[in-house]
Amino acid sequence: MAVFSLTPAEQALLPSPEEVRFYRDHGWYLSKRLFSDEEIEEVSRSNERFYEGHRDRTLPKKPPREEYWEPEHGDVLRHNDYICYENLTVRRILCKPLIAAVAGRLMGTEQVRLWTSTLIYKPPQPEEPTNVVPWHTDRHHWQMCTSDKLLTAFIPLHDCDEDSGTLSVIDSSHTWEDVDLPDSSALHFAQRDADELDDLLEATATRNGSRARAVPLAIEKGQVSFHHCRTYHGSGPNVSGRPRRVVTIRFQDQSNRWRPFRLSDGSLATHNIDELVRRTPEGHPDYADPDFCPVLYEDTPRTRRSP
Repeated sequence: MAVFSLTPAEQALLPSPEEVRFYRDHGWYLSKRLFSDEEIEEVSRSNERFYEGHRDRTLPKKPPREEYWEPEHGDVLRHNDYICYENLTVRRILCKPLIAAVAGRLMGTEQVRLWTSTLIYKPPQPEEPTNVVPWHTDRHHWQMCTSDKLLTAFIPLHDCDEDSGTLSVIDSSHTWEDVDLPDSSALHFAQRDADELDDLLEATATRNGSRARAVPLAIEKGQVSFHHCRTYHGSGPNVSGRPRRVVTIRFQDQSNRWRPFRLSDGSLATHNIDELVRRTPEGHPDYADPDFCPVLYEDTPRTRRSP
C-alpha cells in the first residue's frame, strides 16, 4: 500500500481551521503557494509536447462526450479531458500528495481519490464565443455520485487575473438548494445553452432569498483555487493578449460511489468516466478504480509524522 507523507514545510501549507471554515461558508478557497516555479514550468513544457502530439499513454476507448481539442479545431477554447491519464508529468506533479492533502482537509475526508482532470487553453481572442464559460455547477453533471463533497482544483500555469479570464465564483452558492432541474442539468456546460444556465443561476438565487455575488479570483503562479462541487462558477473572455493555460483536477472523497440517477425519460444519467472505469461486482461503474481514480492521499498517523 502506498504511503503518503508530507514534510514539515508541506504540512505548513495545509489550510488552517479558519481557512477550512471559510471554505465551508463560502464554497471556495485560494491556497498558499503549493507549486514551485520549476514544477509549473515542467508541467507547461509537458503540455506543449502534448499539444504537439506526444502522449505517454492513451485512453483505452473514447468516451461518447469527451471534450478533446485537436489542431483542426482551430484557435478556440481548448479542453482535453483526462490529462492526468495521458500526460504522466501532469499526473506526477499536479497530483502530488500535498495538493490532495489540501483537498482532503477541505472536504473533511481522510482519503482522497482522483476523479477527473482537464487541460484548458483559453486563447487571447476576446471575441471568440467559446472563451466565455457560463455559470454552472459541477455537481449538476455529477448526479451519479453519492457524495456532495467533491471539489475542483483550478491550477493556472502563470499569474491569472480577470483580464486573463480567470475563474469567478458565486460566493456561498454551494449552500443553496436547487430549483427543479431540467434533464439538461446532467450535461456538461459546453453542451448546454448559456442563457439557460444564466437563468438557472438567477432562479436558484431568488428561490434561496439570495443574490448572485461574483468573485473573480486573482491567482498567483503556484497558487491553486479550490471550489465546492455545488459552487456556481464560470469565466469571462481573455483580454490579456496572452493565452490562459490551466489544468483543473477534481478530487473525490473516500465515500463517493456510483448511484442510479434517473432522468425524466427513465434513462440513467451517465458520465464519461463510467465508460472507462472497471465494474463493481454488482456491475456498476467503480469510482475507486486504481487506474483512473487512484488514491492520491491518505491521512493516517503515519503520514502525519515527519519523514
